[in-house]
Amino acid sequence: MDEERLWLVDRTYTDKGLVSLVYATTDGERVLQRQRSMNMLQQGVEVTAATTADPDDLDPVEDEETRQRYAEEASRMADQHDPDDAV
Repeated sequence: MDEERLWLVDRTYTDKGLVSLVYATTDGERVLQRQRSMNMLQQGVEVTAATTADPDDLDPVEDEETRQRYAEEASRMADQHDPDDAV
């Protein structure tokens, strides 16, 4: 199966030196969550506007309000950025 494109919709900094990234489909229905260390990011590892993932690795978004927010943000990111843009 083809990989699916997802767009960055949320970035949260934790008190443990991690950055939690949430990428979502443009319909807001499915997400992929990743964590990166602040050290990695400070050493030049970039957070990109989009990523791709196997659909089997995606989690559903259960909450309607969250799904709508993710859909709006993913669509905005897709309209304003190329997938490989550092954001």
